[in-house]
Amino acid sequence: MLGRVRRWQQRHWVERSKAERVELQSLGTWHISIWIFSLSWLLLPLVGGLDRRPLPLALGALLGAVGLLQCWAAGRLLRPALDHYLGRAVLPAGALRGAVCLCVLALALTATLRAVDGAEPFTVQLALAALLMPLGLPYAFLVPIRVYLRRAAGLAVVVVAVFAAVRPSGLDLVATAAFVVFAAGFALLATRCGAWTLSVLWEAERAREIEARLAVAEERLRFGRDLHDVLGRNLSVISLKSELAVQLALRKRPEAVEQMIEVQRIAQESQREVRAVVRGYREADLGAELAGAQGVLAAAGIACEVRAEATGLPAEVQSALGWVVREAATNVLRHGDASRCEVGLEVVEGHVVLTVENDGAVTSGGSGGSGLAGLRERLAAVNGTLEAGLTGTGRDRFRLVAEVPLTTAGDVPLTVRGVTS
Repeated sequence: MLGRVRRWQQRHWVERSKAERVELQSLGTWHISIWIFSLSWLLLPLVGGLDRRPLPLALGALLGAVGLLQCWAAGRLLRPALDHYLGRAVLPAGALRGAVCLCVLALALTATLRAVDGAEPFTVQLALAALLMPLGLPYAFLVPIRVYLRRAAGLAVVVVAVFAAVRPSGLDLVATAAFVVFAAGFALLATRCGAWTLSVLWEAERAREIEARLAVAEERLRFGRDLHDVLGRNLSVISLKSELAVQLALRKRPEAVEQMIEVQRIAQESQREVRAVVRGYREADLGAELAGAQGVLAAAGIACEVRAEATGLPAEVQSALGWVVREAATNVLRHGDASRCEVGLEVVEGHVVLTVENDGAVTSGGSGGSGLAGLRERLAAVNGTLEAGLTGTGRDRFRLVAEVPLTTAGDVPLTVRGVTS
């Protein structure tokens, strides 16, 4: 059972971005608020505050049923209304018709219950506020704040007028107006504050995605410039010398052979230079990746401590571990809500051990995710291993450990120094 709960948490919570988590939590809070108000302000007061005559009991039962239907209808409207507010979709015309009809019916039943003196005034006022909440929450997403306040004030006037007609009492009417204003104000604050926070988070998420795409585009431009710088001059020389060799060959001059030998030499040199550019593009320098991860995480407000500096490692080991650092830092930024990250690098019994641990309980799609699978393939090329998973007493930390053996005779020992940010 515990494993099933953890798998559900992994699939429905851990893998979500920060914005998705906040949105899911906000929707849950709004759903719960609707039902809590219906239970505590409508159903429970009706059970204890209804008159035991047949008509009040029937009105109270019908009012409770309508209240539950309102909660169900509001629950179906919350997600589409939020999508409408965030600009992701347009709410279909007539989507509120059912909720409005239920609210009008509930208000009519409440006024009737008050007219027949079927419940205590305070019970009716509580029920009135609880019945307005299921419509007010989704409706607050759909109109500007000024329009919402103007219409809420109009509704309060209408409700007070109806209750004044059925039971004219000054103090009760003031309390009725206060409950209507409270219900409308609570619905507005609860929805618009949370929705505004969500809009800011999603905007930041989109900005981060754009920044990532720009970084990729910039890297492609850099790679293109490097290739142009390497090949541009050499290809021009090859073209000129080839033309010269053709002219010399047509004249049967022996210098044509020398020119073609020179063309061959330049072509081979170009091949070596292109390989060097591609190798630099594909390989990750471990020292640069450690410094880069520290800077990027610190810029994102995540305290990062790096307790190692690598020097003298073989190029293939540095490249493999550099990719681990890069992927781990990316996961901390993209998938978690960490406030602190620790990176350690040391030599233990002939093995280089890289440890990245953070308090955001971050994974990259689980231990079988594509990111971690790619890292395992890179480490396998240097006989390395990778372990990743939740750790800590509360399973609230995520640790990634990469281990690469130093078995080659030419391997240089690792120099370790502490660097803290």
